[in-house]
Amino acid sequence: MKYYPHWGSFQPILIDIMRKTSGDVLELGMGSFSTPLLHLLCLDMDRNLVSYESDRVYFDMHNHFVKPHHTIHLVKDWNDANISNRAWSVALVDHKPMERRKEEIKKLVNNTQYVIIHDSQPKEDRFYKYSEIYPLFKYRFDYNKIFPQTTVLSNFEDLSWLRN
Repeated sequence: MKYYPHWGSFQPILIDIMRKTSGDVLELGMGSFSTPLLHLLCLDMDRNLVSYESDRVYFDMHNHFVKPHHTIHLVKDWNDANISNRAWSVALVDHKPMERRKEEIKKLVNNTQYVIIHDSQPKEDRFYKYSEIYPLFKYRFDYNKIFPQTTVLSNFEDLSWLRN
């Protein structure tokens, strides 16, 4: 399976946020850049990581990451992802199908300290429809130093400390 460097453009901002937080972490959409990084950071920081994936290929590629601190779920329907039942410190939203992302983000508005969404450049809004969920959050930061853009959203934390 081929993968490309730009798929990991969220990593610098994700690392910054992980260093500032201490609670449970949610990963929506497993990947070659996100899953190994989050797995190791959570192991090092003694944090719980819960990953959800709907693509059997990505699920199978990462199912060996299951450890006491890391649970992995294969979902056929994203409505079955049980993500609104607990508090999350960090949630990385980068799953397929792209039009589904805004639906999961809505479930995280009031229970997640930092919601990190990938592929948030304005020209792609016609596909992702992130503009529909931005008004649900008090704070927003667009990390556009590396393409594709990553956006951080929060209703709990001022994001002025983040950098571009």
